[in-house]
Amino acid sequence: MPENHIDMRTDSSHLQQHIDVILKHEEEFLARRTAAERVGDFFGAFVGSLIFIGIHALWFGTWILANTLNLGGIPHFDPVPFPLLDTIVAIEAIFLASFIVMRQSRLSRRSDERDHLILQVLLLAEKEITAVLQIERQLADKVGLSAVAEDADITQLSQKTSIDDVAQASLVPGEKNYATVTSLLR
Repeated sequence: MPENHIDMRTDSSHLQQHIDVILKHEEEFLARRTAAERVGDFFGAFVGSLIFIGIHALWFGTWILANTLNLGGIPHFDPVPFPLLDTIVAIEAIFLASFIVMRQSRLSRRSDERDHLILQVLLLAEKEITAVLQIERQLADKVGLSAVAEDADITQLSQKTSIDDVAQASLVPGEKNYATVTSLLR
């Protein structure tokens, strides 16, 4: 292999390091859950399973049959329209909704943490890309490629982007700041 040859193969250890970091962050997040959040996660996951649906279908079917048919002398303890079943299901719904909301709230917090990390990475990448473009413009100028070094688009992209200006601007099409933001991003 020539001395100046660059090996562009994928370094799987580099990829594995990224996977390990992400896994570590996910494990830390799960480890920080309170006991109530763990219970909420368990019930939230169970409620969303086919087993839960099957148990309820069996329970409701048995309850309705036991209270409408004469099955081996079982007394009808909840006659039609099944007020006791209605009450039990209503109470269950309150608890299940609470567990689901707890789980969704925790998942939303985790999503916010991920979004914050993504923003940090993107901001770092923007700084790095701007620096690389500035260096490339200087190199292009030194090797006599002044047309590339002075290209308006490359010149604009190699300028520092004011993140505060972008963050404070609205991104809703049709609103006043939308044109400003889109011009900053061009």
